Amino acid sequence: MEKKLTKQQIILLVSLIFGLFFGAGNLIFPVHLGQLAGAHWLSATGGFLLSATLIPLAALIALSTTRSVGIYDLARPVGASFAVVFLIACHMSLGPLIATPRTATVAYSLSFANWLPKAWVGSGQIIFSIIFFVLVYLASIQSKRLINLIGKYLNPIFIILLIIIFILGWLHPMGSLQQPVTSQYTHHAFSAAFLQGYNTLDAIAALTFGITIVRSIESMGYRQAGTISKIIAKTGFWAMLGTATVYIGLILMGASSLGQVSLSENGATALSQIMQFYFGSFGQAFLGVMGTLAVFTTAMGLTASFAQDFNRIFPQISYRIWLAVTIILSFLVANLGLDQIIKWAAPVLMFLYPLAIVLIILGLLNPWIKQNKLIYQMTIFFTLIPAIFDGLSNAPFANQLGGLVSYTTANGLVQTGWYQNVIPGAAIGFGWLIPALLGLIVGLIGTAIMKSKNN
Repeated sequence: MEKKLTKQQIILLVSLIFGLFFGAGNLIFPVHLGQLAGAHWLSATGGFLLSATLIPLAALIALSTTRSVGIYDLARPVGASFAVVFLIACHMSLGPLIATPRTATVAYSLSFANWLPKAWVGSGQIIFSIIFFVLVYLASIQSKRLINLIGKYLNPIFIILLIIIFILGWLHPMGSLQQPVTSQYTHHAFSAAFLQGYNTLDAIAALTFGITIVRSIESMGYRQAGTISKIIAKTGFWAMLGTATVYIGLILMGASSLGQVSLSENGATALSQIMQFYFGSFGQAFLGVMGTLAVFTTAMGLTASFAQDFNRIFPQISYRIWLAVTIILSFLVANLGLDQIIKWAAPVLMFLYPLAIVLIILGLLNPWIKQNKLIYQMTIFFTLIPAIFDGLSNAPFANQLGGLVSYTTANGLVQTGWYQNVIPGAAIGFGWLIPALLGLIVGLIGTAIMKSKNN
């Protein structure tokens, strides 16, 4: 019988999970959501928390329930080929192609980009990215040190900075919460905020970080799969509860900020305005430190998970080489600029998220469906097609698809496409939901028929 988890170990693991999930994007998107939702902040908060905290928590529990250590294990019942392709898609799209380079560009945008002359911004980004990713590589080169570095040093500093902001926001609010609501959040605040939660990347991040969390628990002396699953479920719950608390605080600050400033173009600008209000000229420096700390922990988790998973699937290439690969790719993409990264993130997330959510749900149902291959295959197959359409609907070239999917014109008018007209829920980003349910039903019926024939 293995020893019980100590309070110190619980705190350390909760801090690790919180630090791995909470990056600068997690600071930016809730604040901007608060501004967009205005007086409808409550329903928007519900939608955002569902996709940004409850689904990631469900992902950790799904990993525990199926005794998986990452994306590959969770997707394996669909088929080995699908599992490998999905693992590569998640790690490449949300690692070195989107999420990891975004950590450097966001950190730079919140810090040095605000202080350098415009002529130096481009070259400054290259220098900043080199230093940033070299430090990430050095910190991640030995994954056993990851838990101590994040849990003991970086997180406490970051949490203290957050507490200071929330205290100031509570003592001196920028305005009331009854602020104007943007058109997108007038009638569908909950669903719009749910989709906004995709931008945190945390549902897929939960699947990619799974192996890092498991190995950290193993380094504490816990080896039994059942024990590790219980530890992940327990510590994941507390980490997500803390994350939800932070999100609520940021959303409230964003909504109330409209009492002093106008609606910003993005969350980085909104956060800068709030810091300027509370700290004056010191605000930018404060924001730069906080944002850099936040993204650094996320970058460490993403690069380490990428290297660990790829080393596991392709063991002929060492962990350090895979780590170097993701670092180099992330550096190259980061210097394309934040705008280009964000531009292509939406279609990728709208395609990957439905598949990830369905795999998570199937993982939670594991005690009853026992990773049944037919059920997994039917559910994923029925989800895949609308997921492709959701991705195309958010692609920069959506207006060139001959009315197949909806798109927004240069004048801001929405042209409704065939997909949104035909499939229920597609107009608000949930076209995959009913097909996924149908796929699950088909899989269950097919399994029942096969069992009856065998009997």
